[in-house]
Amino acid sequence: MTIITFNEMLPQARLENRAVPQFNINGYQWIEAIINVVKGTGDPVIIAVTDRNVERLGGYSYIVKLIKFMLEEKNVSSPVAIHLDHGQTTDNVMKAIDAGFSSVMYDGSHEPLEVNIANTKLVTDYAKQYNVTVEGEIGGIGGVEDGMVGGVRYADPDECQRLVAETGLDALAPALGSVHGVYVGDPNLQFETMEVINNRLDIPLVLHGASGLSVEDIHQAISLGHAKINFNTELNQAWTRELRKILADQPNTYDPKDILTASKSGLEQEIRIKLDICNKRV
Repeated sequence: MTIITFNEMLPQARLENRAVPQFNINGYQWIEAIINVVKGTGDPVIIAVTDRNVERLGGYSYIVKLIKFMLEEKNVSSPVAIHLDHGQTTDNVMKAIDAGFSSVMYDGSHEPLEVNIANTKLVTDYAKQYNVTVEGEIGGIGGVEDGMVGGVRYADPDECQRLVAETGLDALAPALGSVHGVYVGDPNLQFETMEVINNRLDIPLVLHGASGLSVEDIHQAISLGHAKINFNTELNQAWTRELRKILADQPNTYDPKDILTASKSGLEQEIRIKLDICNKRV
């Protein structure tokens, strides 16, 4: 079992023009599916939980202990980061650090820049004491996902530069047109601004809301410094699709083993697809 930080996976991925996928979990099956797949591929992966889902899934400490236990029981050697996604407050992010998360995100994108900088700096200063890496966000990522609601507000390169310089972030998620949840209409990523930000910064970028983007868009984002790509919605859709299918095909079934095995297979298939996209095997 190898739990690592962003700094042990993302800079190398950026250098090699690939990305490490982040898969958000929504229950035990998601963890099991991720681990089953990466045990076979050996790929580095980020297992994440959105802050708004932490209490529902048992709390910060329980989540870390469960993931570590499953990795050990299944004898997984793939590099894994355990990440808090969209930390809502500095207190919550510090609780995640204390619980053993190897990386955290403080999402101050909804705050004025000066407040975002101040709060993010509190988090990075605390995290460095425990060798935990920190992701920040600037701009507004639109859509609805895991209880998060947002409107698109494009990141400004000057503000990105300030946030990174004044806080010591390890990774940055600049909002450049991607959205959480399901896209309405065609995605419109700001690749020109993405290139400007990538050229100015010396840290990996993070693409939120990658579910629904084309392979070409994801690969172009990777070529412009995005070494971490986040997936959630398409995993949930795959799980739901297989669940509905078995219930439709076998309306009299009630055996949880059969139902959950089918839905987990949908998760595993989608995870393999995303791993291949991020590692440019397709």
